[in-house]
Amino acid sequence: MTLSKSTFELEKILAEKGFEVIIGTDEVGRGPLCGPVVACAVALKSRLLPFSFQESKQWDLVRDSKKLSEKQREEMFGFIHEHFHVGIGLCDHETIDRINILEASFLAMKKAIQELRRKMNQESGVASDDSKYMVLVDGNKKIPNLSMGQMAVIGGDKIVKSISAASIVAKVTRDRMMEQFHKKYPQYGFDKHKGYGTKAHMDALSEHGSCEIHRKSFGPVSRLANLKKR
Repeated sequence: MTLSKSTFELEKILAEKGFEVIIGTDEVGRGPLCGPVVACAVALKSRLLPFSFQESKQWDLVRDSKKLSEKQREEMFGFIHEHFHVGIGLCDHETIDRINILEASFLAMKKAIQELRRKMNQESGVASDDSKYMVLVDGNKKIPNLSMGQMAVIGGDKIVKSISAASIVAKVTRDRMMEQFHKKYPQYGFDKHKGYGTKAHMDALSEHGSCEIHRKSFGPVSRLANLKKR
């Protein structure tokens, strides 16, 4: 079977094994030179997984966020909140500089899962028995020191519906934050490149130096900041 499309197949297998809450989690923002890393964790609101749902344009668009336009991601943001419980976690630039981007990504995902569980308990009274939870993590690494079962799924944002949903919400959430930062630091063009190291961003760094939200531990930022001081 070729897994080239995002489906609920893995969630279905895990549900049949007795897991009651299947969480998809993903993060966005490892690569940018500034701003936070943002993670999202989602779990379907219905215990009856939508395996029997007829194919629809909206469910089909719950896929890798990088395969969607900005307009499509914004449209799916509301759809996902309608059908999934959603938790958000983030680590800011200072935390990234202090503990490194990989550890900050793991911490953001743990925060997202904690927020998701809190919301689920408030909204539907779901029991918090760790043995009934399974977390599906995008990538090849599991989250350290997590108290519930988890699976690392390489390319999960492309093939696992719950991870796809998390990737979309994380992307939209971070993009919105960067647009707000643009209002405070318009000289960098954060509304366009969202903090990634584009030529326009590097040129702005060369001209203006770094700002408060730049990640000082990242090589391009520290090198250009040092050049600016000379």
